[in-house]
Parts: sequence; C-alpha cells; structure tokens
Amino acid sequence: MANNQQPNKTQAGTNAQQAKQQNAQARAGQFGTEFASETNAQEVRRQNQQSQQNNNQNS
Repeated sequence: MANNQQPNKTQAGTNAQQAKQQNAQARAGQFGTEFASETNAQEVRRQNQQSQQNNNQNS
C-alpha cells in the first residue's frame, strides 16, 4: 500500500498544523464565547419554564 500522505496531514486527512493552531486559540480563550453574547438567558429561562409546564400538562 503506497503512502500518499501530503506533508503535515495525518492518514485520515487532518491538517495537523491547523488543529494545533485551533487548539492553541482555544486555550487562549479565543473560541468558546462566540455564541455567549447571542444567548438571552432570560428568554431561555422563560422557554424552559414553558416547556416544563407543557410536559406537566401532557403527563
């Protein structure tokens, strides 16, 4: 079986350098909060409460 790997790619085709860079950015806190500012906590609580009430009515 011939090894047709491109430089810096794993056998599965993952770009190792890109993965290392993304891991470093994640450790630096650049990922993980990108959606936090879009979440309305009060609205989520309201929806959870409404869902719980619906579940109680259906059971």
